[in-house]
Order: sequence, then structure tokens, then C-alpha cells
Amino acid sequence: MTVDPPLLRIGTRGSALALAQAEMVRALLIQAHPELASPDAVQITIIRTTGDAVTDRTLAAIGGKGLFTKEIEEALIDGRIDLAVHSMKDVATWLPDRLTIDCFLEREDPRDAFFSAKADGLMSLPPGAVVGTASLRRQAQILRARPDLSIVPIRGNVDTRLAKLAAGTVDATLLAAAGLKRLGQADKITQILPPDVMLPAVAQGAIGIERRTDDARVAAYLRPLDHAATRIRVAAERALLATLDGSCKTPIAALAELDAAGTLHLRCLIVSPDGKVAHAARRSGAPADAEALGRDAGQELRRRAGDGFFDLPIPDIPVR
Repeated sequence: MTVDPPLLRIGTRGSALALAQAEMVRALLIQAHPELASPDAVQITIIRTTGDAVTDRTLAAIGGKGLFTKEIEEALIDGRIDLAVHSMKDVATWLPDRLTIDCFLEREDPRDAFFSAKADGLMSLPPGAVVGTASLRRQAQILRARPDLSIVPIRGNVDTRLAKLAAGTVDATLLAAAGLKRLGQADKITQILPPDVMLPAVAQGAIGIERRTDDARVAAYLRPLDHAATRIRVAAERALLATLDGSCKTPIAALAELDAAGTLHLRCLIVSPDGKVAHAARRSGAPADAEALGRDAGQELRRRAGDGFFDLPIPDIPVR
């Protein structure tokens, strides 16, 4: 008996969140294209990435952004998969040649979530409390708000980090609210941190679908899934990132939002890893100018900070 090959092969990491996001994409594709509803028409392929394989060091220490996408993109270029589903905050600043991301699902809550059994929020943690995070962006903003706290790097999926919290390895930790909501675990969140306290990572909460640039067939399948407002917001934030040459080695935060009148507002922040030096910028304008707004804000921040700001050494501290 001959088995027809799948019409679409989706590449993804194997974490619970990554698989949930891939299943979201499969469900939306089937909803938009009934011919994909037949069994095995859309296949999900799990690909282990460097970021998944190396868990005892911070991402900044082993190469920064792109460590959760590199092997998936190689499979896409080689034709082993037809599209890839990514959390956009993990996507490198520049994509490989021949690949593009021009389809975005509607953005989930972009904010950071705080977890602790010892305090109801970041600002109410006792002096000297230990916060676990491997994110330089989170570390820098925590120390900016609470220089009395101690930061230790921890990594792992949602369950792993919450287990370390329960075991007393740390007194508090932070995760992206979007992931908890997509996994149906929002009830575990102690506090959603407002952007004025913790500005999110670039494109946090957004899912992007990557494809080969010349693959018109896949482009046609993806077109109905694209959420225009999310694409505009991500464009502004990633233009800022590109202008700053940002990676996990540079504490950069940004959030673009559209108001009821359709105006795009961009907030962005760079902070030294110790939280002692920070530069912020804001821009507002038309959605059509999203990338220009991001570039302009990035140029302002680079001028104000000076090149040396982005050359600060990153300590290679073992992850707990």
C-alpha cells in the first residue's frame, strides 16, 4: 500500500510549548484549507537544536540568539521540512539567505510573568532574595529596579524552572506570560509585570512561521494565517534590534503597540547587565513606517550609549 507524502511538513523544537505552537499552526492551516484535514496531510517534525542540547550554560555565553532555530533552519533550507514555527523572541536578528518570515499569528500577551512563593511581586521580594534567570534583559531590569537582589542563571522549560523554584534553588523566577497562557498554566503566575517595570524582549509573545523565500506553494498556504497588526509590531521591534546589532549578549527590550486610532507606539530600552546604566527611547507614527521608527529609535540609543556599551564582557556562569 502506497502512503501519500504529507502536503506540509512543519519543523519545530520538541518542548511542550514549541509543540503546542506547532499544533496551533496545524489547526489554523486546516481551518483555512480543508484539503489539509485528511490524516497525515500536515506532519509535525521535531528537530533538536543547540539551545535544547546545551542546558548548563547561558545562551549569551554559547552564542546568543539563533540557538533555538539554527538546526530547524538548516532542515528548511535542505528541504526536509516545508515551514518552521518559531517563538519570534528566539529568532536571530538576521535570517539565513533563502529564508523569510512573513506570516505571524496574533500576538499573545508580550509581558513577563513573575513567580514566587515568598512575595506577591518583584518589588515586594525581601532584600537579598535570589532571582533565577538566564536572560540578561531580565537581569538588567531586575537590578535596575532592585539592586539589592541576587541573580543566578537558571534555564529549562516551564516545568523545570518552576520545579527549581519549588525546591528552593531560587526565591523567584520569570517566564514569558505568553508561554504560560498557551500551555494553559496562567493560574501559576504570581504577578504579570507591567512594561514600566519589565519591558519585554523584542517580539516576545509572537509566533512567526518561516519558509523558503521562493516557495510560492507554502506562501499561499500561509497567507490566510498572517495577522497584520502583529506583523507591524514585530517589524518595528526587530528593526530596532537590527540597528543595535542585538543578540542575547545585549540587554535590549522593546514593545510596539497599536492604539485604537491605528497609531503605532514603540518603547525601547537598553540597560547595562548590572542595571546601573540605562537609555530609553520612544517613537510614534504610522504603521507603514514601522521599520523606520524602529531604526530611528535604535540610532538614537546607539548614539546616546556609545559603542562601548555593547562591548561589555558577559560572564560565563554555570547554570543552576
